[in-house]
Amino acid sequence: MQRITFIVLITLKNSTMLRKIKAILFLTLTISFGFVAPESIAQELNARIQVNSSQIQGTNKTVYEELQKGLFEFLNNRNWTNHTYSVEERIEVNFMLNITKQLSVDEFEGTLQVNSSRPVYNSGYSTPLLVFLDKNIKFRYAEGQALEFSETSHNELTSLFAYYVYLVIGFDYDSFSPSGGTEYFRIAEKIVSNAQSSTSTGWKQYENRKNRYWLVENLLNQVYSPVRDFYYTYHRQALDLMHKSPADSRTKIVEGLVELQKVHRAKPSSFIMQIVFDAKRDELINLLSESPTAEATRALNYLKELDPANANRYQKIVNKG
Repeated sequence: MQRITFIVLITLKNSTMLRKIKAILFLTLTISFGFVAPESIAQELNARIQVNSSQIQGTNKTVYEELQKGLFEFLNNRNWTNHTYSVEERIEVNFMLNITKQLSVDEFEGTLQVNSSRPVYNSGYSTPLLVFLDKNIKFRYAEGQALEFSETSHNELTSLFAYYVYLVIGFDYDSFSPSGGTEYFRIAEKIVSNAQSSTSTGWKQYENRKNRYWLVENLLNQVYSPVRDFYYTYHRQALDLMHKSPADSRTKIVEGLVELQKVHRAKPSSFIMQIVFDAKRDELINLLSESPTAEATRALNYLKELDPANANRYQKIVNKG
C-alpha cells in the first residue's frame, strides 16, 4: 500500500470578502488497488477547556467534571462556520473557566480566561490573537445537561462560549485578510442583542464600558477600523514576512503604530486598544528591541502614548542589554 500526501495552496474567496489568504488544504490519499480514501476533516477549533472549582469547598465535584467534558465537546464538535478546515488549520484556543461561587445547586459565578493564537508563516512560532479575562461570569448548569446553542435565543452558558468562539474566529480571519472577521463579529453582535432582555450580566451597554457589549461594538465601529487594519498589517504583512526581511517587518509594525495613534487621539482609553495591547505587549517588546536605535526610540514613544499604564515595560525596547 502506498500513502501519498499532497499539499495544495489555494486562495479562497466569496462575493463579499477575501477568505484566508493562504488556506492550506491537506488531502491525504491512500491508494490500494485503485481505491482512494480522503482523510477526515476536522472542525474549526482546537479548543482546550479547563474548569477550575478549587475555590468551591464541600460540593459534588462530578458536576464540574461533567461541565468540562460537555464544554469540550460543545466547542470542538460543532460546526461554527460554513467553511472546511483541515486539522492543521484549526484555530488554537484555550478557555479557563474559574468558578468562584456556587450560588445554588445549579447556579455559578466566576471568571473566564480566553487565549487564542495562530501560527506565523514559515516559523515554529504561534502569535497571540486574543488574550482576555472576563471577570463577570454567571450561569446555570445542571449535571448531565445538554449544551445547545441557537443564534436566535439566549442561554447563559452556551451563548457566553459561542460569543467568544466567534470573536476568536473573527480575530483569526482579521489576521489573514483586511476586516476578514466581520462576518463572525456580526454573529457575536447578534448574541449580545439576544442577551439584552435577560438578567445575565456583562452583556449590556449601561453596565460598564469594558464588557462583551462594548468589545463587539468597538470591533464593528468604523471609528476603530484602523485598529483592525493594524491587525492585518501586523500579522500578514509583518510577522508572516519576518523570515524574508526582519528589518522591513519591524518597520511595517512601527508604521502601523502611527495609525493606532490616530485612533487613540480621537478615542483615548478605548476598549479595543486595551484588547490589542493585552495580546501584543510582550511580543512588541521582543520584536522591536531588535530595531535600530532610532526606530526603537520612535516605537517606544508611540507605545508609551498608546499604552500608558505599561509605559515602563516598553523601556526594554531601548535598553538593549
